[in-house]
Amino acid sequence: MSIAGLAFSLFRGLDPERAHNAAVWALSHGLGPKHDTVDDPILLAQLWGVDFPNPIGLAAGFDKDAQAFQGALDLGFGFVEIGTVTPLPQPGNPKPRVFRLAEDNAVINRYGFNSQGIATAAERLKERGGGIVGANIGRNKDSHDALGDYAAAAVRLAPLSDYLVINVSSPNTPGLRALQGRSQLLQLISMVRVAATEGCGGEARPLLVKIAPDLTAEDMQDIAAVAVESHVDGLIISNTTIDRPESLRSRKRTEAGGLSGAPLLEPSTAVLSEMYALTAGRVPLIGAGGISDGAGAYAKIRAGASLVQLYTALVFRGPDLIPKIKRELAALLRADGFQSVSQAVGADHR
Repeated sequence: MSIAGLAFSLFRGLDPERAHNAAVWALSHGLGPKHDTVDDPILLAQLWGVDFPNPIGLAAGFDKDAQAFQGALDLGFGFVEIGTVTPLPQPGNPKPRVFRLAEDNAVINRYGFNSQGIATAAERLKERGGGIVGANIGRNKDSHDALGDYAAAAVRLAPLSDYLVINVSSPNTPGLRALQGRSQLLQLISMVRVAATEGCGGEARPLLVKIAPDLTAEDMQDIAAVAVESHVDGLIISNTTIDRPESLRSRKRTEAGGLSGAPLLEPSTAVLSEMYALTAGRVPLIGAGGISDGAGAYAKIRAGASLVQLYTALVFRGPDLIPKIKRELAALLRADGFQSVSQAVGADHR
């Protein structure tokens, strides 16, 4: 284990939220490891005209306020997604609101979009250097104009990021998931696209929607239809789940909030595969949920993901996990005769 890996393991002795804040602070001050070796060429992923050095991204939820994205990129991620950022600062839900389920390699959180607001995030993103950074945006909890919230965030953050994500799938903001309905989602995508394009001086930015894993067959059909009809640039599948599998062993399994980590791998990958089929592969997908090794990343790519994201696995395995996943993924691609990530996307459907 590296010195940085040891330090991150020590964070696990802290309260989960304190550990999270300590990790963000460390990365924001350049105290994380720097994996500056060139990625294996087989891991190059191309999407929206952008070359991703590798398809492994850091999911939203870690760097909520755009403090540590450069330190996270230095860990070896191919891209980092900041947020969720809300227009106005808000404290989120009362503490405690994060719980480790160590026996299950899982976490339950009910943060509730704690955010320093778009003004703070925008100032930090202005200072960014290289690397691919996306911005995940949401609404304020007490807002009476959800669509206006997303538009306000989009106009400020789109010019400062490489792609923009509409988060309508967190289980911790009342009424948020209702925005995944067909008519609401169509209207929301249209409004955000206009705002983002305006913010970028008429230039389009890739616009994605992050959806929940807790969807009925009808929900998935509606979202797939909206994605195709609206020409959205991608879907992120998926956010945390409100489901509690019977396999959970931790005594904290009954805490309210969204469950992430290992128990989410199979259900989120099943939703990903179904959405790939429903959209006939016409909408780029980013697979998130439960990835902790190269096999998990590869499973999502074969199910239809062009890129993948992780977060919870870092809590239990530390930053040394990222180069390990990349080595394993490269080996799996070669073992099946693929010459690139793009060749493997959706392979299970062929």
